[in-house]
Amino acid sequence: MHIAIINGPNLNLVGTREQDIYGLQPLDSYFKELAAQYPAVELSTYQSNVEGELINYMHSCRGKVQGIIFNGGGYTHTSVAIADAIAAIQIPVVEVHISNIYAREEYRKHSLTATKCVGCITGLGLRGYKLALQYFLDTVV
Repeated sequence: MHIAIINGPNLNLVGTREQDIYGLQPLDSYFKELAAQYPAVELSTYQSNVEGELINYMHSCRGKVQGIIFNGGGYTHTSVAIADAIAAIQIPVVEVHISNIYAREEYRKHSLTATKCVGCITGLGLRGYKLALQYFLDTVV
């Protein structure tokens, strides 16, 4: 099974930015741990601060991956284009947020992208990525 993990803007700074919200561990080291825990799963990771690059990467996943774990960062709340890409690629996507978007600023409480995803995990820290991966292990044949 091949799962892509796609992260949007500013998530490259996890571990150093707003540690009270996002924690101390960088995503790269967490994803290495996750890959070690699931050696039978091929994990591809991608991060970009550029909306079009995220869309292009999603398009490139067609025919290659069985699922996508997506954290759109700030684009979650603003990007109709990313939501359209999720709908277009015909790959199941689980949206993940490290923080609880419903306990934050009002504008973060609405996700345009989640409406196109099979599910959304929010507020469980980095563990949300593992839970999304477990969903794919349990549901994708």
